[in-house]
Amino acid sequence: MNYDYDVIFLGGGLNYAGAIIANRGGLKCAIIEKNTAHLGGTCLHNGCIPSKMYLASAETILRSRKEFINGEIKLDMQKLDESKEALLNRATQSIANQCNGIDIIEGEGVLSAPHTVTAGDKNYTARYIIIGSGAKPFIPDNIEYDKDRVITSDDVLNMQTLPNEIAVYGDGAIGLEMASFFASIGVETHLLWRHDTLLRRANEMISKNIYKQMESIGVILHPNFEIGSVTDIDNSLEIESKSGEKLQISKLLVATGRKANTDAVQTDEIETDKKGIVTDEHFETTLKNHYAVGDCNGKIQLAHAARAEVLYVIKRILGKNPDIINIDNIVKFIHTLPCSYACVGKIKSQLESSKTEYKESLLPLFGLPFAMTHDGADGVIALYSDSEGFIVGGEIFAPNAEELIAIVAMAIAGELDANSAKKTILAHPTFSESVEKCFMRL
Repeated sequence: MNYDYDVIFLGGGLNYAGAIIANRGGLKCAIIEKNTAHLGGTCLHNGCIPSKMYLASAETILRSRKEFINGEIKLDMQKLDESKEALLNRATQSIANQCNGIDIIEGEGVLSAPHTVTAGDKNYTARYIIIGSGAKPFIPDNIEYDKDRVITSDDVLNMQTLPNEIAVYGDGAIGLEMASFFASIGVETHLLWRHDTLLRRANEMISKNIYKQMESIGVILHPNFEIGSVTDIDNSLEIESKSGEKLQISKLLVATGRKANTDAVQTDEIETDKKGIVTDEHFETTLKNHYAVGDCNGKIQLAHAARAEVLYVIKRILGKNPDIINIDNIVKFIHTLPCSYACVGKIKSQLESSKTEYKESLLPLFGLPFAMTHDGADGVIALYSDSEGFIVGGEIFAPNAEELIAIVAMAIAGELDANSAKKTILAHPTFSESVEKCFMRL
């Protein structure tokens, strides 16, 4: 069969990274994206890039609250939004420039048949199809989303003005980050969630300390609050939990996770389930030569995971036989303020649930001079080794934990045992030297 392309990338998110490498490898490629101004996908336009930009601004304000700093600073949301838009426009143009030689087709594509993507009234065929249709905010059925009083993180990242008060529903990454953002810039912030602890799968000391941190920056916590109804009352919202607790608030941010976009799959030969598009360890769907990468396969909803997955698939297509990606060894993090949470490998809750023999090294940062002067008093480092002494995982709760965890991630990738890790001498005074100290205790 003669195909129009060697590879069609359905969705222009992190798929673009795979398209660039495939094009350099001599493959004829097309990216089909419903909005070409949205190249780079959710991470760039509605996710991690703008949200981390917002959190960086909030961190500056949070630090200005120290008792030895006089004066007050406020966030100008309109100027922040303008700066964000300028950044995103530059980044999008940069991606478009890198895609030189790749056909970028604007249209809402669907996989209508094997090897065939339909966009508008035209069909495009390829030997390989890589689906990267992403995910969308999940909103419970009993909450009516109106983009005004009831919003999602997409709406937050396009705000021109700040609300006086907000309730954030959900204790996942988006909920905790957005609660940190609003509380740090001085907005009255309520965090509602269905359980009694935060980060309930994390090390118990980290779980306890993030609860304490949220309170310390001004977040009003409402544990065990599962929303039963949301009612408009006198230009505000009355939120009632299923247990009868009520909260009246002007704005509700629904942060109850994201749901894989599977609507792009319009052929029965590709299986989907409640998590997303079903794939094997190579990210190949139930239809040969058709792949699903990133949020839409439901494995792990992280931009760097999506990038790694599409690059892995392209390497296989190019015959390079890459090593299989271990999902556990992909760094995961939540950018709360001032301490953020990051983990990699097997963490304590996983080791215990699988009844794996392990050794734990736990280091609270409270009392360490550098931590006390750099917003890390609530910090915790937890490292884990197996019965043979090899590093198998770690959890870090500290400022810039997402950077510090790289030390642990590389130790795992390099198959270091604790004795080898102990040979590393890291700089003083830094948070990284606390990671070194934690290695010394394994």
